[in-house]
Amino acid sequence: MTTNPTHPVANGQSAGPGLLASLRQIDWLRIMPFLLLHLACVGVFFVAFSWWAVGLAVVLYAARMFFITAFYHRYFSHRAFKMSRGVQFVAALLGTTAVQRGPLWWAAHHRHHHNHSDQPPDAHSPRWQGFFWSHTGWFLTRENFRTRDAMIGDWRKYPELVWLNRFDWVPPVILAVAIFCGGYLFGRLFPTTGMTGWQAFFWGFVLSTVVLYHATYTINSLAHRFGSRRFATDDDSRNNFALALLTLGEGWHNNHHHYPASVRQGFYWWELDVTWYVLLAMEQVGLIRDLRPVPRRALMRNRVKTAEKEDAR
Repeated sequence: MTTNPTHPVANGQSAGPGLLASLRQIDWLRIMPFLLLHLACVGVFFVAFSWWAVGLAVVLYAARMFFITAFYHRYFSHRAFKMSRGVQFVAALLGTTAVQRGPLWWAAHHRHHHNHSDQPPDAHSPRWQGFFWSHTGWFLTRENFRTRDAMIGDWRKYPELVWLNRFDWVPPVILAVAIFCGGYLFGRLFPTTGMTGWQAFFWGFVLSTVVLYHATYTINSLAHRFGSRRFATDDDSRNNFALALLTLGEGWHNNHHHYPASVRQGFYWWELDVTWYVLLAMEQVGLIRDLRPVPRRALMRNRVKTAEKEDAR
């Protein structure tokens, strides 16, 4: 990783707020569900193991990661494609099942991040606030619980989205109950699977959600620290293949910060972007339309010299 001359550590400055100051900013009462969900992960050790439960956790992780990357990020944050109002509401509803707050809250904070990426106003820059704050701490604060309404005027005209943003906890609760009931019924119908309601709940909802949390957060933290840079952006964004695997394509973060309007974040065929592939399939069946590509001029602009040599091979 090259040293950025504007990096606070390079200039002998503090890399983030002091620990005590950071802890005082956290709204401890409001984050209790978040903390309890992490604590509940120990429940997997108190239920029987089955590969059915593991499979359920993997499926729900992958599905909800797609809902975040495709809908919360590429659609609501960047409007990189279009869909009907009905499909739009379903997309927002599905996104809330990832338990990462409402679609308007998510889009507003993400737009703010792009406007100030790795500059002091950026709420989750590891350059200024350090790893913990960029990974998790920032959204636990009183200041960042609110939705930045000024950033999402285009979405506030839809009352159904405003309602869902306010009551974003409802779909996850329904999902958790459905997983428990579904696991119970599945175990009764197919007793040889060993599935139970609690097993499905702890593996399929609790553990899957917590792993999904931290996989998503790596884009704010690790993807601004580790990886390669194809484009000379004004921030510390980097491309990271491992994170792209983990997040269905979001790890091509330097690509994304170079040209955020594109629905595609893996700019080249060898850059795996599962979200992009699924969105292409959705376009083919008419669920979405007008996917915004990467213009050739964007591919050629502000390229780092080493990246030019690597891509030419």
